[in-house]
Amino acid sequence: MGEVSANLKQKFRITISKILRWLKPGINIKRWLLMMLVGLLFCAFFLSLQINAKNGVDAIQLPFSLSNTIALRVFLAIVGALFTVYGFYRFYRSLVRPFIKPGTAVLDTLSSYQKKEKGPRIVTLGGGNGLATLLRGLKQYSHNLTAVVTVADDGGSSGQLRQSLGILPPGDIRNCLTALSSDEELLTQVFQYRFGSKAGVNGHSLGNLLISALTDITGSFEEAVAESGRVLAIKGRVLPSTLHDVNLVAEVQSKEKQTTVNIAGESQIPLAGGKIQRLWIEPSNPLPYPPAVQAILAANLIVIGPGSLYTSILPNLLVPGIVEAINSSKAMKFFVCNVANEHGETDGYRCSDHIRVIEQHLSDIHFDVIICNNNFDPKLPEGVEWVMPDAQFEEQYSIYYASLVDKDFPWRHDYLKLAEVIIDLLEERTGPLNKS
Repeated sequence: MGEVSANLKQKFRITISKILRWLKPGINIKRWLLMMLVGLLFCAFFLSLQINAKNGVDAIQLPFSLSNTIALRVFLAIVGALFTVYGFYRFYRSLVRPFIKPGTAVLDTLSSYQKKEKGPRIVTLGGGNGLATLLRGLKQYSHNLTAVVTVADDGGSSGQLRQSLGILPPGDIRNCLTALSSDEELLTQVFQYRFGSKAGVNGHSLGNLLISALTDITGSFEEAVAESGRVLAIKGRVLPSTLHDVNLVAEVQSKEKQTTVNIAGESQIPLAGGKIQRLWIEPSNPLPYPPAVQAILAANLIVIGPGSLYTSILPNLLVPGIVEAINSSKAMKFFVCNVANEHGETDGYRCSDHIRVIEQHLSDIHFDVIICNNNFDPKLPEGVEWVMPDAQFEEQYSIYYASLVDKDFPWRHDYLKLAEVIIDLLEERTGPLNKS
């Protein structure tokens, strides 16, 4: 009994301490709280006089005699209302204004925030720049985003950290974190900053180093990613598809089409110079990351792609349990086809080839809609080809064509156009996203 009483006293002291923090000097809210209190007292006094007037009381006995006149009651009502309303308005502005961007209306910002908070639960799967582009657009419509990211990268800064520190590659996860950041300005640029080779850190990006350091501090890669998300104030989650150390292996047919060789390593596959026949991960049976599976099962929409077909999209889908969760989910399933082919991976591929490859590796997967670009006017750099549609493809699948290219980088998707198309298609099939 004494222990329960002590706990209650402790909770009471903590509650009082939290309340008293509102009276801390310098936060510019005490005056407005006082004004609201005075206004409410005036309003209470007005109601008291009004009740007395109805009961025939013409005067109120205070330390001095006060006549209960209509003029007094009107004065109290007006002053009380003004003090209460203005005090609340300034209190509200003092609380909210630090979180509102300059030049932005408070009500518009709050309305937009609430709409996004109630937005659809969307899970995206992929990696590289394609997934980051998709997230940058979708965050305009919903805060309930989950990016499931491949951890098979073994090249560049990520590969070096993976080899030297034994952590999962942070590069694709870093890109997704920055794409979901609430403020993609200075802090995000710092997070993406890559040191030069002369800096003594082998050209690593600051974000990769931060995730690596947090992994060592927290003892957990997934916790390091979560903490990095808090630093960037992201809306949504970035999750690895598995926590196992997996590697990609591809069976590649030589250009002469006489022999096939197995190429190990995500960074080495595009350099093989042949046609990829088959892809798998080693070990072949890594456990999927449970929160990723839970997010897929709870989603309203699952979007696969855009991204490198063999080195970003398939590595996620090849993790046992991921496709099973996708098929079990009641969510709509969209596949976003790349705008342009990637040298060393999808040379000469058409839209149907991307789907054919996925079905070749995962025969039971199904897409409700396949989204393809149909704007081929911009000029592409030499050696880059458009991913073209074909008639046979249109007969077999539900295809949606739209102009999706970025005018500045036509080999990539425009994130705003892509997100708008995805949300419109979702609303068309499931109804308005915010019925309330």
